[in-house]
Amino acid sequence: MNFTRWSARLPGTQRRAAARRTDRGISPAQRGEGSVPAARVEYEQQPEPLSGVPALDDFSVPEILGRLPALVAVVYGTEHRVAYVNDAYASAFGHRQAGAAAADTCPELAELGLLPLMDQVLRSGKPRTVKSRKVHGQGSYTVTCLPAESLKEGGGVLVFAADVTDHAEAAERLRASERRHRETAVTLQRSLLPQELEQPDDLRIAATYQPGGTDAAVGGDWYDVITLGAGRTALVIGDVMGRGVRAAAVMGQLRTAVRAYARLDLPPHEVLQLLDGLASEIDASQIATCVYAVHDPNEGRLVYASAGHLPILVRDEDGTVRRAEEPTGPPLGTGGWLHTSGTIALPPGSSAVLYTDGLVERRGEDIDEGVAALERALRGATGTPQVVCDRLIRSLGVTAEHDDDVAVLVVQHPTRTGVSAELFHNAALELLGGIEAAPRARAFASGVLASWRFSPELHDLGVLAASELVANSLQHGTPPMRLRLRRTDRRLIIEVTDGDDHLPRRRRAETEDEAGRGISIVATIASSWGSRRTPGGGKAVWCEFALPA
Repeated sequence: MNFTRWSARLPGTQRRAAARRTDRGISPAQRGEGSVPAARVEYEQQPEPLSGVPALDDFSVPEILGRLPALVAVVYGTEHRVAYVNDAYASAFGHRQAGAAAADTCPELAELGLLPLMDQVLRSGKPRTVKSRKVHGQGSYTVTCLPAESLKEGGGVLVFAADVTDHAEAAERLRASERRHRETAVTLQRSLLPQELEQPDDLRIAATYQPGGTDAAVGGDWYDVITLGAGRTALVIGDVMGRGVRAAAVMGQLRTAVRAYARLDLPPHEVLQLLDGLASEIDASQIATCVYAVHDPNEGRLVYASAGHLPILVRDEDGTVRRAEEPTGPPLGTGGWLHTSGTIALPPGSSAVLYTDGLVERRGEDIDEGVAALERALRGATGTPQVVCDRLIRSLGVTAEHDDDVAVLVVQHPTRTGVSAELFHNAALELLGGIEAAPRARAFASGVLASWRFSPELHDLGVLAASELVANSLQHGTPPMRLRLRRTDRRLIIEVTDGDDHLPRRRRAETEDEAGRGISIVATIASSWGSRRTPGGGKAVWCEFALPA
């Protein structure tokens, strides 16, 4: 950089320079200056050159160029005929015949891509530089082509090449190390994501994860599908702020914690409350956003809680797209916030999309514009959940070189007709309590299971399980009570709800005990069983029987 020329553009520089030009013809006395200004005048006078100093013309140009460690070649004319190569050039590529065209005798110049560049230098009279060009079997060079207008008629070009092989190899080693680091992070990230999504009876689900491009470090995006029992399903998506292996490791711990808390069958806001405290313990410097939603086929809706995450989008069967707005709390790891749960309808024929910010966030654009673009893309996205995932990613312009990683989870609640609809049934009975409740429950269960054409063995087991669950509720619960039976294409579900929030537990009954065996009997004959607290107080106790394939 020419500092003198550049500094002349600074504010006030022209004014000071003009003042100096005006003052040169005025004596110090006229300017009213004393001894100090006189000293300035002496300083500004040019010093006399010392005698015996050689002039630049005394040096031999071939001698100087010949001893340079850099590679130097001089060519002339439009055909770039060789005029001179120094010893370093000859040592690297061999001697070159003077007067021969460079295109014929200097293949290294063509390999470096310099022949078109020298044409530009001749036409424009301006230097050109290319950095770290590689010659096969020789190394890497940074080359500058300088115009030599006085060299014969038509001018010429001086080619100056510096060997940067060591720097290029060091850069390549650094890039290889970064690639290995990125591959490690991607492998860790993918290994921590579910290898195969659980597929509930009532939903069809697909998910896609795409890491950012090679210039973007892997983030901490994750998703999960967790079967809670009794036909209920938890859907999770989250994003750990940060990049690399550390973010992926934090993500893995949070995903494991979500699965553990989900087994407690807590409401979504309580799960996020537990995660919030855990996130602070895992890494106080990391925060994460997350949505935890639960689908209950009996209610036809999603109950969800959000910790700073983007809203769930639901597409109805007619193409209308709805956005789950509030409530949204701060990200996990910030602490001091009581999360709350919200609901959004998910009727048959509708689809829900959960996603991370990499899908909708773009530099220079408001993120709301990205969410609106996703809504427009979702209106026309039909097909299987995997097809919808792929279409949304393409519509939002996500490519292999995207600057952020992306996770998308698509959930469909299909409309069932024909033979498929015959495999899905619900039946419920309100129980007011009293001594007639147990016989009514047994009679109701027997009639329903017979109408669903179960085998005699499964029919008897189902009636026994319903009887034990109702008896347990009559003894330990409070009205109102309800018996619900549900069948899918894969399982029979029996559930009893009541107004008491004390959850039963399986215990070992002693020989002399007259009670306490109901839950043990249910756990023995059923494929699985569980209990949970219901919103507004009360509990639900359920069991499942797997149907023959």
